[in-house]
Amino acid sequence: MTSRLQGLSDATRQHVSSAAAALDAGRPETASQSLAAIPPADAGHPEVLRMRAGIHSLQGQHREAVTAMRQAVALRPDDALYCNTLGTIYGNAGNYDAAVEVLQRACRLQPDLALAWLNLGVMLVRGVRNDEAEAALHRAVELDPGQSTARALLGDQLRNRGAVDEAAAQYRQIIARQPWAGQAWWGLADLKTMRFTDDDIQRMQAAMQRPEAGDDDLIAIGFALAKALEDAGRYAESLTALARANGVARRRQTWDAAGFSAGVAAVGAAFTPAPPRATEPALGHEVIFITSLPRSGSTLVEQILASHSAVEGAGELVDLPAVLAEESRRRGQPFPRWVPAMQAEDWARLGRRYLERSRRWQGCRARFTDKLPNNWIYVGAIRAMLPGAHVIACRRDPLETCLSCYRQRFEGNEYTRTFGDLAGFWHDFDRSVRHWSALHPGHVLEHSYEDLLADPESSIRRLLDFCGLPFEAACLQFHATRREVHTPSATQVRQPLQRDTARAPRYGALLDPLRTALGYPPFIGSAE
Repeated sequence: MTSRLQGLSDATRQHVSSAAAALDAGRPETASQSLAAIPPADAGHPEVLRMRAGIHSLQGQHREAVTAMRQAVALRPDDALYCNTLGTIYGNAGNYDAAVEVLQRACRLQPDLALAWLNLGVMLVRGVRNDEAEAALHRAVELDPGQSTARALLGDQLRNRGAVDEAAAQYRQIIARQPWAGQAWWGLADLKTMRFTDDDIQRMQAAMQRPEAGDDDLIAIGFALAKALEDAGRYAESLTALARANGVARRRQTWDAAGFSAGVAAVGAAFTPAPPRATEPALGHEVIFITSLPRSGSTLVEQILASHSAVEGAGELVDLPAVLAEESRRRGQPFPRWVPAMQAEDWARLGRRYLERSRRWQGCRARFTDKLPNNWIYVGAIRAMLPGAHVIACRRDPLETCLSCYRQRFEGNEYTRTFGDLAGFWHDFDRSVRHWSALHPGHVLEHSYEDLLADPESSIRRLLDFCGLPFEAACLQFHATRREVHTPSATQVRQPLQRDTARAPRYGALLDPLRTALGYPPFIGSAE
C-alpha cells in the first residue's frame, strides 16, 4: 500500500492504514472513525476514496460506494487493484455485467493478480457465465495454489457440470492444507451423493475448535457436520449442529419478517387488478419461469423441461429483478410504487429489455427457462411485461421444504435461520402464489413435487401441456440429460426419481417447534 499513499502525511497514512485493517476485519464503523481524523484536504486522495468506498460497500450503501470508487479509479485508471476493488463493489451492488467488465480490465492490467481472477470468477458465476467462470477460477488456482476460496469455487463449478470426483478432489486438497476450511467441508457435503465417515465427523468437530476458524468456517462446517450426523442417524445432534450454525449466521444479519411480508403484500396490491399489459400477446412466449421456495423441486422441473429438444435450461437468471431495478432507478422510486404510472407500452419496453438481457439463452432452442426462485414475488410484473410467458410455481410439502431449507447452507437467504422465519416466508409464498393463480388462471401452473413422485409421467405430461410443448420421452429420462446445474440439487437431478426423500419422519417430535410455527399439530408416531 505504501506507494499508493504517496502525497499523504505520516499521520494521514497511519489513519488510512488503520482504516484498511478495520475493513479487512469487517468493521466499517471503526474504519470510518479512522477516516474521520483525516484533514479535508486529503479527502480526495485516491487511497482515501478507496477506503471510503469499502466502508460504504460494507454498510450496504452501494450507490455511494460505486461513486467513490469510480472517482478513485479515474485518478488511477491503470491500477489493477483499484479496478479489482471497483469490480467487487459493482458485484456487491448486483451489477454483475459492470463488475465483469472492470475485473477483466484488472486481469489485463496485471495478469498475475490472483485476487482479480478470483473475483472475476465469482462475478461470472453470479452472472451465470459458467464456462468463463471455470476458466477464471482455474487461472486463480494456477497463480495461487493455496487460495482456498478459488479452489472451493472451482470445485463447485466442477460439481455443477457433473464432475463429482474432480470436485471432491479439489475440496479434499483444501482440507489437507487447511483442516478448518469450512467452504471445502460444505462442498463435500453438498455433493449429496457421498457419506462422511466417522473420522470425517471427528475431524470436523476438531476443526471447529481451531483458533483459525472464522465465523464463515464455523457456519459451513456446522452445516456439513449436521449432514454427517443425520446420515449417521444422530438426529438430535444434527439439529443441535444446525441451530449453532444458523445462530452464528443470524448474529451477522437478522431477517425482517414483518418488513418482507409487508413488501410482498404491497406488490400483490400494486398488481390487483392487473395493470394494462403489453399489447403483443406473444411477447415472451420463449420464456418459462420456474418459481418456488428453495428445495422444492424446481431444479428437477427445470431438468425435466431442459430434456426437451425445444427447451434450454438457463438456470437462475438475475435479469427480471435487474430490469425492475433499472426502472426504479429511472423513475427515482422503489418498486412497486411506480406501477400505477405504467402504461401498456411501458410494460412492453420492460419486456423487451428482459429479452435483450437474456438473449444469450435464445436462438439455440425455441424456449428457455428462468429459474430464479423468488420470481414468485413478481408474477404480476411478468404477466404485464411478457404476456406470452409461462409461469410454473413449484410446491413441496411445507414441513419438508422448511426442514430442507434449514439444513442447507445458504448465503443471503436469512429467513432460513429460524423455524419461525421459515414458516413466515412459506406462508408469504403460499398466499402470493394462490393470489396470482386466481388472478391469472391458465397462466400460472402450481406444480406438486409429491404428485411428480407418485405419478411421474402424468405430472410431466401436465408440465409439457401447460408450456405448449409436445410430449418427448426424453423428459421421462431427465437424469440422462447432460447439462450444467448450478443449485444444491446439481447431483440429485442426475439420478432417477427417489421416492424416499422425506426427512421429517426421521426426526419425529424433534421437529414439533417447526410444526407449531407452520400451524400443524404435533408429531404422532415414532421416529425412524
